[in-house]
Amino acid sequence: MLGYDIVWSNWIQVIVLLTILSVSAKVGYNLFLHPLAKVPGPFWARATAIPSWYHASRGRRHVWLWQLFQIYGSTVRPAPNLVVFCDPQADKAIYGNKSNVQRSEFYAALKRKDNENMPLNIVDRDQHAARRKLLNQAFTEKSLRAASMFVIRHVDRFNELILSEHGGEKDWTASIDLGKKFDGLVFDILGDLCFGKSFGLQEPGDNPMKVIPHTIAEYMRFYYPLCRSPLLSLINWLKPRGLYEVLDYIAPPLVHEYNKFVHDTTTCRIALQKEQAQKSEEERRQDMFYFLYEAHVALPTYNENDLRADSSLLIIAGSDTTAVTLSGLFFYLTGDARRCQKLADEILTTFESAEDIVYGPKLSGCTYLRACIDEAMRLTPAVPCELQREVLAGGIDIMGHFYPAGTIVGTVPWATGRNEDVYGDPSVFRPERWIADGETVTSEEVARQRANFHPFLTGPGACAGKNVALMEMMITAARTLHRFELRRAPGSTLGGGNEDLGWGGRDAKQYQLEDAYIALHQGPEVQFRKRQYSTMAR
Repeated sequence: MLGYDIVWSNWIQVIVLLTILSVSAKVGYNLFLHPLAKVPGPFWARATAIPSWYHASRGRRHVWLWQLFQIYGSTVRPAPNLVVFCDPQADKAIYGNKSNVQRSEFYAALKRKDNENMPLNIVDRDQHAARRKLLNQAFTEKSLRAASMFVIRHVDRFNELILSEHGGEKDWTASIDLGKKFDGLVFDILGDLCFGKSFGLQEPGDNPMKVIPHTIAEYMRFYYPLCRSPLLSLINWLKPRGLYEVLDYIAPPLVHEYNKFVHDTTTCRIALQKEQAQKSEEERRQDMFYFLYEAHVALPTYNENDLRADSSLLIIAGSDTTAVTLSGLFFYLTGDARRCQKLADEILTTFESAEDIVYGPKLSGCTYLRACIDEAMRLTPAVPCELQREVLAGGIDIMGHFYPAGTIVGTVPWATGRNEDVYGDPSVFRPERWIADGETVTSEEVARQRANFHPFLTGPGACAGKNVALMEMMITAARTLHRFELRRAPGSTLGGGNEDLGWGGRDAKQYQLEDAYIALHQGPEVQFRKRQYSTMAR
């Protein structure tokens, strides 16, 4: 037995020694011999992806990257094979239609099972283009106009509930957590637009569906750290070899609740689609799912698994992302009474009544409203960190520097929106920066800022639902401000920065986000009061 113990002891020592040598060699290569060795960044981040994974696990990776740009400049290496940029030139080079890149393996880690393919997680450029073409069929001008009626119905109900649940006819309402309220509003709109029925999250009383926004957050918190893991390649390799089942087993209950919700909701909507197949086209419910399903029927290669995957994409992309911008918008408006009144004046002088506010040229012509929404998207990006792209064979030139095939690159919306070289006063909510008046803001300044501003991305990865999201936000803000005065709840700091968040998160006037690939949010707490004076519309 003693001999066996000695042999095992020797083998353990050999394994430990080989592991140390292997890790040391890899770290040494990353620091000194890697093609990106000269790109600036923190020592440990250049050596290993552990720091990047750590900050992602805490939900503060976007702020960490902003800190790195303050220290190292506009080009930073936050992981051994990753370079991120904070410069308008980089956006065009990386995300343009002709950019020599594809999605990185980061997106493959978001897959829940091997046959769950959607435009978000498809890496191959040709396959992505084909699926994106199908998804675009759900976002036509025809579907947009139809969608606006659903949006109006739910926004009106949102406004009704402000009064019926919280008072506010003549005095200020009780404090309302708008972050939660907007989650309910946007989710109910999503249900009507995509799945044939409202989910009823806004309505008073118990409703098991009210947990669903929390399940989305938990779903992203569970999978997102895997995408940032130092072992990402190994994780993606192991997934079809049993890791999918392991992850499903260890996933928190809310993740299972989300998966069940997506499955059941899609199944019910497919059943409705089949029921109305015998009806004339005019009699069918033509929501966004309708157009996706018709593509499924017309193209055998677009199967039911693909349809279910796209449904999951619509739920994630169509709920939290719009709600976070609305929450940010009302956070900044309630922190700046003068600009809030300026926006209200534009709405009140443009529309005689809230009922007149519909999707169309008149609403699109509210330049200050659009500027406020743009400013909110600049400061509260729906995706705070970089959308990773892998450089293909032949390499790519970014900001005058060559990056070889295999390099992962991207820009960081949280940081680019706070670029002092572009915006001058980036921490200030100043919608006027988006409106050229020929005096304080020139058209050249607006163009320079626009070149740095891509809240819906550009190129082949641009958001298919951009126009729907803008329509939702404009109708919600305009109808709400036409009907109500609003202010921050006295003493409330929910949503703002605080000392515990450290550098980049201390400012109470800055709306804070949690990075879970999509942005998660809290607050603000707001009070409303019904407007008592008549319209100023001309």
